[in-house]
Amino acid sequence: MSQVVVITGATAGVGRAVARLHGQRGDRVGLLARGQEALDGTAVEIEAAGGTALPMSTDVADASQVEAAAAAVEDRLGPIDVWINNAMTSVFAPFTEIGADEFKRVTEVTYLGFVNGTRAALRHMVPRDRGVIVQVGSALAYRGIPLQSAYCGAKHAIEGFTESVRCELLHDGSAVRIGMVQLPAMNTPQFDWVLSRLPNRPQPVPPIFQPEVAARAVVGMADDPRRQMWVTFSTVRAIVANRIAPGALDLYLGRTGYDAQQTGEPAGDRPSNLWEPVPGDHGAHGSFDERAHARSWAADISRHRPTFDGLRRLARRRAPGSAARPAPTGT
Repeated sequence: MSQVVVITGATAGVGRAVARLHGQRGDRVGLLARGQEALDGTAVEIEAAGGTALPMSTDVADASQVEAAAAAVEDRLGPIDVWINNAMTSVFAPFTEIGADEFKRVTEVTYLGFVNGTRAALRHMVPRDRGVIVQVGSALAYRGIPLQSAYCGAKHAIEGFTESVRCELLHDGSAVRIGMVQLPAMNTPQFDWVLSRLPNRPQPVPPIFQPEVAARAVVGMADDPRRQMWVTFSTVRAIVANRIAPGALDLYLGRTGYDAQQTGEPAGDRPSNLWEPVPGDHGAHGSFDERAHARSWAADISRHRPTFDGLRRLARRRAPGSAARPAPTGT
């Protein structure tokens, strides 16, 4: 049975790959992004795959635009089943070289965009007592790295915000689920258009994975919601290492983090999408196809492992005389 799905940042990178998967499943997909050309290109792909697309030019930093988009989806596609917060932007530069207005803009898109999307989703989901919200996060929600202070701060904020909302849903006995998918370095177009003041061309910190690895995890989270999903071993390693020896990581990243985020090529002239979308339809993949992994065994294991809810249901079925009861929310 098809679902109604809303995706922010739906036209490039991970959002584009997620949109394609939902199109292949025949879902009705609301697409939220700024660039109309990319929105139209994504919609064509979804329709060709068998889904239904509703492209809407939306700046997620504007709460009123997000609320209007949610209302349009409900009116034209039906009740929202899944809301995926994914939109982001960043600035590659030392903190002292990022202007106050630039830092604010990154925070408004990458953090408040998730807040605005979550609010809009809950406004429709809570009265129906059903629905799933997926927050597309990052290993950087736990471990900050140099040259990305605004982005790391926003991802940390999303983690705390999501935990707070989850506790409130649990308190209310709501069946609405909310969880985060923490991603590794991805081969997305952001490295070609994010505002950068680095001397050389930016790159993801290896190992690099294709957007489809993340997309399968995001769709899996929507199908089988849980509290967290850590995608790929590099994400697990970064989060666990930070819990064990954060000071050692500070020293290591201070020594290696600048070079690891730059190629050997001079930056040259490059566009920036911080204030306006970059024209064109850029697709899901960035410029690092030759170095990016198309699959991850760790991601596959994480996606297919039984959730806490599933284990509880299995235990109840095996217990003599046990009756099925609704599983608790928020796992």
